[in-house]
Amino acid sequence: MRQPKKILAGCVSALVTSLALAMAPPHARAADRVTVATDWSPHGMISGLLLAKQNGAFAAAGLEVEVLDGKGSTTTVQQVAAGQIDIGFGQLSSMAAAVANAIPVTSIMGLVQAGDNGLMVPADSGWKTLADMKGKRIGVAAGSASATFFDAFLKAGGVSRGDFNIINVDTTALTSTYVSGATDAALTTVAWQKPQVDSARPSRPIFYSDVGLLIPGYGLIVRKDAIEGKAAILRRFVEVQQKTWVHIFAGHEQEGIDAILAQRSGMRLDGAIMLAQLRGFMPLFETPATKGKPMGWQAESDWQNTLRIMREVGMAKEAMKPADMYTNKFISDGIVRAK
Repeated sequence: MRQPKKILAGCVSALVTSLALAMAPPHARAADRVTVATDWSPHGMISGLLLAKQNGAFAAAGLEVEVLDGKGSTTTVQQVAAGQIDIGFGQLSSMAAAVANAIPVTSIMGLVQAGDNGLMVPADSGWKTLADMKGKRIGVAAGSASATFFDAFLKAGGVSRGDFNIINVDTTALTSTYVSGATDAALTTVAWQKPQVDSARPSRPIFYSDVGLLIPGYGLIVRKDAIEGKAAILRRFVEVQQKTWVHIFAGHEQEGIDAILAQRSGMRLDGAIMLAQLRGFMPLFETPATKGKPMGWQAESDWQNTLRIMREVGMAKEAMKPADMYTNKFISDGIVRAK
């Protein structure tokens, strides 16, 4: 008679275990793994990702996130398209160029939406417009995100490549070439590079936006099929990033930089430079069309403007539309930064 009792006890135990698992909070189960690649080696703008990892915000949302250092936005976009990573953190201009070439990627969150690309010129040069720089040497890293819309930038400023001495350099040599004086200006992501050179060569920007080009900067990029296939994961990821960036904007910039230093403790990083980079990017998060909207929300009119520019320089077909470039599906309406 003992055998039936043992069977009954085993069944009850299994039932209790099953009920406990079924009733457990979703985030008490195994975390969903997410691989993210940034655009480059650590800089101030990755604070949103590494702060959420450092303070446990990703883990609390049931996400096990790995953040890898990238090798350029173009490479990051290619990795997303190939399914090698889940999410790319990079320049949306590179993503837009990829979409124009029928690569199945899209943006799920816009960060530096006013654009951060332009020319870095010496602060004492007196150059305020592209016309002021005719005949000067401009360092350009071919294949960089900034170079994608270089010709559109020149055209909008009333000049062309023939008006300058264009010096093609490797991305890793762009800073040293400029600091040494081998070039008079550098085409770059200004908020990223300016803090690195100011001590040796104080500089100022001539932004793409100065000639009316509002080309989006940093954002989050995924494969288009992930919008449906990984919707639940992406929604949690984006919500964490919205809240993290709102927190940073509330006076916690240093906390974000400390997270980078903690997560990349084996690297020789300069916290002061990264803080200056972050603060240089922050004023560029909003455009007139996104002001007052939820963190990361993207405006159709901004993307329409980008497409217009792409068509003017032969980068986009007439049939392309803003919806090909972005979605606000995962943006939570109530997460807005304080004014």
